Parts: sequence; C-alpha cells; structure tokens
Amino acid sequence: MGISLRFCLMVVGLVFLAETPCRAASFVYLSLGGEKKIAIYRLNEQDGALTHVEDVPLAGAPGCLEVDPEKKFLFASVRSAKQFMSFAIDPENGKLKQISAVPAGGNAAYIATDKNGAYLFSAYYGEGKVAVHRLLKNGEISDEILQTIPTDKNAHAILPDQTNRFVFVPHTGPNAVYQFLWDAENGKLTANDKPMFKAAPGMEPRHLAISKDNRFIYFDNEKGSSVTACKLDPKSGTLTPFQTISTLPAGFSGKNTCADIELSPSGKNLYASNRGHNSIACYRVDQKTGRLTALEQEPTEDIPRSFNIDPAGTYLYAAGQKNGKLAAYRISPKTGQLKRLATYEVGKSPSWVEIVKFP
Repeated sequence: MGISLRFCLMVVGLVFLAETPCRAASFVYLSLGGEKKIAIYRLNEQDGALTHVEDVPLAGAPGCLEVDPEKKFLFASVRSAKQFMSFAIDPENGKLKQISAVPAGGNAAYIATDKNGAYLFSAYYGEGKVAVHRLLKNGEISDEILQTIPTDKNAHAILPDQTNRFVFVPHTGPNAVYQFLWDAENGKLTANDKPMFKAAPGMEPRHLAISKDNRFIYFDNEKGSSVTACKLDPKSGTLTPFQTISTLPAGFSGKNTCADIELSPSGKNLYASNRGHNSIACYRVDQKTGRLTALEQEPTEDIPRSFNIDPAGTYLYAAGQKNGKLAAYRISPKTGQLKRLATYEVGKSPSWVEIVKFP
C-alpha cells in the first residue's frame, strides 16, 4: 500500500512538473564604454531589483547592443575597436559566450537585425554610411560586408519596419531620415523612390521607435529637444510628419539635447531622454491617431544617453553616462508615468541598456 501511494505521489509530481511552465528570467545588459566591458544583471520581475551576474571584458568600448528576434544571441558594436561581436545567451543565468568578432567597417553608432534575424544592419556616425552583414544560424557574423551605402554625416540609427520591407536611418547632421527598401531574400538595401524625409529646420532626428501596428514612426530630435510623429505609408514606405511635441517643460531655458526614444510594449506610452535637463519625457499615445500627449518629465541621472523598458512593460532603466549610475523606475500600469525605485552604481560611461526576457 505504501509503495503504491509513493508511486502515485511520484506520478502526480511528474505531471505537475511537466505542466508547470519554466520560471521566467530577465536580464539587463549594460555597455560600459569607460571600462571596455558589458555588465550583466539579473532583473527580479517582482520588484525590479537588479543583481550583478558578471562582466564581459572586450577589446574596446562597447556601444549599441542588439538581440536577435529569437533571443538566442546578443550582438555588440565595439566602437573604439571598430568591431562587431556576437555572443550566445544562456537563458538560465544570462551569461554570454563569444561566438564571433569581425571588422565593422568603421565606428558603428547603431546596429539592428532585420525581422528574420538573418542580417545585421549598421549605421556609421562619423563615416556617414550604412552597411549590411549576413548572420549565420549559429549567431556568427559574416566577415564579409555584403553592402555599404554612403549616405551623409551623422547617421545615428537604423531600423526595419514591422513588415521587414522598409528601413529608416535618421541623420542628425543633414537633418533628415533616409528611407530604404529592404529585400530580405537577397539581403539588399535600395534607396526608396523618395530617398529621404527632410525634418523641420533645427530638429536633427537621432533615434526612432516604430508602433507595433506599423502605422506610426516616432523620432526624437537631438537638437530640437522634441519628438516628431510620422505616418508610415504601408505601400510606399515613406513618412509624413503630423506632430512635433517638446520633450521639455514650459519655461526651461538651459542647454539640452535628446538621446534615446522607446515605445512601451503595449504601445500606449512613449518615452524620450533629455541630456541637460536630465530627465525622461513621458507621453500618452492615442491608439487611433498616434498623437502624443505630454505627461511629465521624470528626473533621472546625469546625461541619460540610453534607457530601456523590460518586455513586460513594468520597469524602465535609464543610464547616466556622465555619473555612471543607473536609475530604476516602475511604470504605472494606468498612466505610464514613472516612479523611481532604486539607483545603482554601475561603472564608467554607460552608453547602452538592453533588456532580455526568457522564455
């Protein structure tokens, strides 16, 4: 009888384990340019607390980080070494194992994969160009640069739209957004029939965020201290602006430049960082029209070059590039406004924040 009971309990236990999903894990990756390393933190999804896991030393100062669509690999632009590196991500502990390191063709300010995770796009600020590398299925970056296209000085970011048919590259110097067609089968960028969208004078678009339904694209304007909302034509892949809204509070007269921009996973809120005012500008997004309504400017750390939102849309982490601190916030599920939870000393010159959630 005892053996039968133990057997039944064992079977029930096995069934319970089989039907119980694996516990989710989230990790924060920080580019620390002043220390030539990527710092890894585990994110506690219950309270937003961060626990340091380890540091990954690099040959140079890392900048932009990117994760493939399947969350298997992390890619890094090692800017001072003019390299691209790829790493396999351990979903249990967040640790990184190097796969490849290849020449980048210059000092790449921004990298992004296409929606299939088959190619790596790169934008070069100093060199004024964009490029394409092939990505192998094991996460390796091809040595060969498949394509290089000269654009203009200060190419600051590059992202494909949600359909993987169009690619956009904001440039601060020429005050324009270059518009490309993307051939995902052959890995080729081609200038759109209307090759650029010219921003209003004095704006200088820097980074961009694309709505999940692909109807709207938002640019933060580095010099203009504002966000411009554009409609995306689904047929032509061209942009039409319909709103520009300040990132600063009324009456502010100090020096300021914008840096990063992010949409919340729900798409209901948008955030942009102010360097100088040292704040995160928060907006509500009208889901029908795409128009923005300013909510607040939440104080953050000194020179917030980069920030990121966890995939659950619960927390936002903003890095102060000048003082080496990371500010952690809880995002209000009702309004999207921010409440400071903690501040972490993370190291010298944090320039990128990337958050990955498993499974």
